[in-house]
Amino acid sequence: MLARFANQGQSRPDTSSSRALFVAALIVLWMVGISARLVYLQVSRHDKLVERARQQQQDEVDTLPQRGSLLDCQGRELARSVDTVSLFVAPDEISDYGSLECLVQTLSESLSLNHKHLLEEIQQAKAASRRFLWVARRVEADQANNLVALNLPGLHFRDEPKRYYPNGSLAAHVLGYVGIDGIGLGGVERTYNEKISGESGKLFLEKDSGGRVYESLEIPAKPGQTLVLTIDQSIQYKTEQALSAAVEQSRAKSGTAIVLDPRTGEILALANAPTFDPNNVGTTKAEARRNWALENIYEPGSTFKIVAFSAAIEKGLVKPSDKIDCQMGSITVAGRLVHDHHAFGSLTIAEALAKSSNVAAIKLGIRVGDPSMYEYITRFGFGSKTGVELPGETAGILRQVNRWQPSSIGSIAIGQEVGVTPLQMVAAFGALANNGLRVAPHLVREIRTSNGETLYRARPDERRVISEETAIALRGMLEGVTLKGTAKKAQLDGYSAAGKTGTAQKIDPKTRGYSKTKHVASFVGFAPVGNPAAVIIVVIDEPAGSYHGGDVAAPVFRAIAEQVLPELGTMPDTQLKASPELIAQAGPKTKVSDKADAAQRQVDDARKATLPTVAPNGDGSGEIVYAAATNKSILMPDLRGRSVRDVARACAQLGLQVEARGEGRVTRQNPAPGSEIESGRVVYFEFGRAN
Repeated sequence: MLARFANQGQSRPDTSSSRALFVAALIVLWMVGISARLVYLQVSRHDKLVERARQQQQDEVDTLPQRGSLLDCQGRELARSVDTVSLFVAPDEISDYGSLECLVQTLSESLSLNHKHLLEEIQQAKAASRRFLWVARRVEADQANNLVALNLPGLHFRDEPKRYYPNGSLAAHVLGYVGIDGIGLGGVERTYNEKISGESGKLFLEKDSGGRVYESLEIPAKPGQTLVLTIDQSIQYKTEQALSAAVEQSRAKSGTAIVLDPRTGEILALANAPTFDPNNVGTTKAEARRNWALENIYEPGSTFKIVAFSAAIEKGLVKPSDKIDCQMGSITVAGRLVHDHHAFGSLTIAEALAKSSNVAAIKLGIRVGDPSMYEYITRFGFGSKTGVELPGETAGILRQVNRWQPSSIGSIAIGQEVGVTPLQMVAAFGALANNGLRVAPHLVREIRTSNGETLYRARPDERRVISEETAIALRGMLEGVTLKGTAKKAQLDGYSAAGKTGTAQKIDPKTRGYSKTKHVASFVGFAPVGNPAAVIIVVIDEPAGSYHGGDVAAPVFRAIAEQVLPELGTMPDTQLKASPELIAQAGPKTKVSDKADAAQRQVDDARKATLPTVAPNGDGSGEIVYAAATNKSILMPDLRGRSVRDVARACAQLGLQVEARGEGRVTRQNPAPGSEIESGRVVYFEFGRAN
């Protein structure tokens, strides 16, 4: 019996070992699964999981760099960046509706925001799991500090620079403006945006599980580069004032004025009217922000005649003294009849330019011929962009010579069938003023790092347009325009001046013909004639009433030039009409001869004859009298209480160099009145305004 039970026990299977094997297999499978999952997460999903963890634990915020400054040629600030505060909300940090309502109510009241709209924006951002929502950009620090003190949940603050133009609308079309995101949208701000804006920085924030920041790391932003412009703040201001007054007085649609240094190609002033304030761009019309100096294409009219006259003289076809028959004021070219504004008979070439004869210009154009006329037009820079550092420049209108009609030479010679910009025209006259050498006009003198290291210095292109002899001859002829021609209102007080008027009819878009009521009045000139220091163009678009360039634009040239030339330290070269107590009577006005250096010697000899000095009183003051200078020294006059203009003229007559500070009238001078000084010495003046 016992044996039978023993045999039965031996035949029963061992279930404990099979269970152990089963459990072991499950463990192995579980471990394989876990390992596979780990491999999958560590290899295939590694980057995504790391990024997800980083997003949960870290915040990364871009920090805007300090935008580089814009300076004028004297180092005065035209644009800079100021610190402001911007506000944003982190929706995931707002735990309940009560907190949200409190936040929205406070922000809407403090920042004058729409309560309903702001609430909807934050709710939508929270539903979309957005972690960042701008509320207000670049608010004043005092306003932001009041909100900081409230410690509202989910509200954060960030310092952001804001572009500021301390002179308001001054040089607005040159400087341009900056958008809300710190990107240049006009002027040099746009052209040099990449250099001015610098490189953004990074702010990394480490957060705990509750979203609280416990550590931060910042990579600082790199400030932008500084631009030193050729614009002179004082000259720009005076140019804008004169232009704005002229546009208002003539009830014109718009106006443009440019002041150019012909020797360097530097643009000292570029003004448009109407203008705008780059600090408040949103309140201005797009039309006011257009830079008409480079975008406005107009038919130049008689100012374009310099091409035909200079080409004819350069090619040896005529001399200034040669006679030309103006046919009593009419000429027919390929069936087209062209009139002069007066019936002229036989005139010299110089007289024909002074009196702006269309017939003479057309005859000279025909002698030069179509191919050569086209060549000289392009030499002067018409038909192509000047390359100035501003956006939106146009090349104007100039058809290829093979597309000219038989009558085209009769139109082009007098400034029709071509379109130019004011900047092209002032650069062309700059070539005449610079002895036939055209220097490319430009606005940027230097680019510097934030530490002041110079990275770039302008080296403008130069090319010869006409010979020096032809340029000097043209300058003398153009002086005749102001002395006895169509631009007598451009005559300057104390300086010789030369230039050309232009009066062009505008195209009527309805009839596609010339309008009888809409004109463009212009004048381009330079001074002094012997050694021009500035070329100035004035273009008045659609003046009401009087519309001739000699009546509308020439007086603006005078108003600008008489203020700009003393600012540039240019010595008067003719008898001054104003402030006789300060001016030596140097005899009759000396006319500039064909050779500039000979003319300058004549003026210098006349100036040495009599010089203004001072008879000192006991108290050191004195009444200005006129005493002959000795060979070694002169007496310093008492210029206290005098204007900048008076000081510049008096010192120029004495051959003194001026160093000035301030504005208004002279409050202090060094040397003192009555001191013996040598000609050529530097004298110092402080200017101030009366209380």
